[in-house]
Order: sequence, then C-alpha cells, then structure tokens
Amino acid sequence: MDKERELQEELVWNAGYRMNESLRMIKICLDQLSEEQLWGKPNESSNSIANLILHLCGNITQYGIASIQNLEDERIRDEEFSTDSGYSKAELVKKLENTISDAKRAFYDAPLNELLRKRNVQGFNFSGVGNIIHVTEHLSYHTGQIALWTKILQNKDLGFYGGVNLNAKNES
Repeated sequence: MDKERELQEELVWNAGYRMNESLRMIKICLDQLSEEQLWGKPNESSNSIANLILHLCGNITQYGIASIQNLEDERIRDEEFSTDSGYSKAELVKKLENTISDAKRAFYDAPLNELLRKRNVQGFNFSGVGNIIHVTEHLSYHTGQIALWTKILQNKDLGFYGGVNLNAKNES
C-alpha cells in the first residue's frame, strides 16, 4: 500500500474511532434521560439535547457527507434549533447512528484528491481533511455539552470509562 493511502486510512480510522466514542457516550446519556428531559432546555438561550442531536446530524451531513461527496447542500440549520418535538429518543439515536455511519463511509470512499481539495462550507474554506477534523471535533464538543446537561439532570457520574485505568502511564 502506498504511503498516501496508508495515511488516509489512518486518518479515517482515527476520526471514525472518535466519532464512535462520541456516539457511545451520547447513548449512555440518552439511556438515563426521559423523553421529556431530552426536549427540555435549561434556559431560553440554550438548546435541548434533542436539538443538539438534530444539529449534529445537520452539521455532519453538510461537512462530512455532502461536501466530501460533492452533493447538494440541503441543510436548513435553523430548523435544527427551532424543532421542539417530532422525534422520539429511539428515532434520534437512529438518525445520529445513520448520519455518523454515512459520514465514515464518505471519508473512507473519498479519493485522496477530494481529501486535499479546498471547498467552501458555511462560508469557511477547508480541505476534505479539514472537514473531517471539523466533524470530529464538533461532534466531540456537543457530546461534552450533552454529558454535562445529563450530569446536571441526573447528579451522577456517567461511567464513560468504567473499568479503564485512566491513570495508566504512556508506553512506547
């Protein structure tokens, strides 16, 4: 395998791993919340967890799927935040799972020139690699918000890394 393809596969695998970790954590949070809590907002300037999931699906689709696959951008961002019902917890999980799966497939299938090509998304100019990084960090950012809101609602540790020694030292 040539070094370019090896680097691409390493990038895509690691982005996919991080996206799967965020999905795993979001599912742990949602398992602890009622349908009502999912749509509740802490205050008027904040979003519900359900809105954050809709927002993640919109963002991942725009940056990670449509842009990299050269598809039409059909995102209607404002609806991600104005929606206040219409999806059950199971439907939101499935929508997020499918969106993440489709994005990971788009990353893997993209030819190297698409990962290097610059394109404008939401007024920003990034390469396909830049979009992959954006999708990964944006998902992680909102996963943290979902985790915090869940901790506030449940007043308990979420156990994301139960059984893992997080004090283990680095090995060469």
